[in-house]
Amino acid sequence: MQAHHKEQGGTIVTVMDDVSVEYRRQPKTPRREASRLFLAVSALLRFVPLYAMWLALSGFFDVFHMTVGVVCCLAVAVFSQAILPPRPASPFPLRPLLFMPGYCLWLLWEIVKANVWVLYLVFHPRMMEKIDPRLFTFKSRLTSRVALTVFANSITLTPGTITVSVNERGDFLVHAIDGKSAGGLPGEMEKKIAATFGE
Repeated sequence: MQAHHKEQGGTIVTVMDDVSVEYRRQPKTPRREASRLFLAVSALLRFVPLYAMWLALSGFFDVFHMTVGVVCCLAVAVFSQAILPPRPASPFPLRPLLFMPGYCLWLLWEIVKANVWVLYLVFHPRMMEKIDPRLFTFKSRLTSRVALTVFANSITLTPGTITVSVNERGDFLVHAIDGKSAGGLPGEMEKKIAATFGE
């Protein structure tokens, strides 16, 4: 394996030509059981934004489509309980709820810019010279599972980069289409997510 190291914003980034990824099961940590009322409120908090998104994207407001939306969104809210269980001991996440809309708008603008850059690469006469795919690793300073998940998904949503692997220690393995796409990570995106979740 050949690796090239460079320092980027205080973070050591390793660019590798060949990568083998080892997946290990994380030990389960015991969690406090939630009351039925807490579970119901948690499901409702997931149902409301899902249904709002359904209405916004479907564009149909007749009884049939709205009923189908209620059934589908309710099913997702209930079944996601096993994936995103509430933690009664944790405080209500008011800060992320307040800061997330601003982060989403910022991310949307980054997605637009990345789309333009990828479009430029695809239509460039010397496309094969411009595109320089690579895998690189970095360690994020984010600590919570939710923040790391948002970071990993944000990287994948941005054209030109895909999160290949991430663990609870914040070790990321990312694929980038070229050096410019790789150069922005972890960078501003990590700082925005850290501010959103108060880390």
